[in-house]
Amino acid sequence: MALTESRIPNPEPHAVRILGIDPGSQRTGVGIIDVDGTGKLTHVFHGALAVAGEATFPLRLKRIFDELCDIIAAHQPAECGIERVFMARNPDSALKLGQARGAAICAVVSQGITVHEYAATEVKQSVVGSGRGDKAQVQHMIGILLGLKGPLQADAADALAIAVTHAHTRASLARVGIPRTAWRRRR
Repeated sequence: MALTESRIPNPEPHAVRILGIDPGSQRTGVGIIDVDGTGKLTHVFHGALAVAGEATFPLRLKRIFDELCDIIAAHQPAECGIERVFMARNPDSALKLGQARGAAICAVVSQGITVHEYAATEVKQSVVGSGRGDKAQVQHMIGILLGLKGPLQADAADALAIAVTHAHTRASLARVGIPRTAWRRRR
């Protein structure tokens, strides 16, 4: 039996939907991208949850949780990247940021999604090429990488940058064949 060339094009490699979160006690950035098997990134959604107008801080946390659960239900991401907490100069601000981050993580894991954490310097290195890049550089590069027109809100751009960082990291880990826990050097 002779083999014939197939006229059916190769199907697109399976895409993975990634949620990126830039937690904040006043605004939480949210970004969702798809990445296919070739590494092509596609923008799905982005926005900033403005929670500063809530009457109490616990209501801010509830709103972060509820709105993230709604976004997850609407877009069905498979994986999530979130910014790792950093030490702020103001202890009260650091505690509030940690609580907002906790509300976001709880929303994600309550939907059965694994959370991967990234330091701000890792995100900047991945997107800008330098761990010391500024917000304007991140916004600009995310616009270019995802083909977005016009200015991006800073928190939303940071969230998309976290999603892109996770996409790059997961691809590198797959090529190298090591677990995520071995990727980062312990300090």
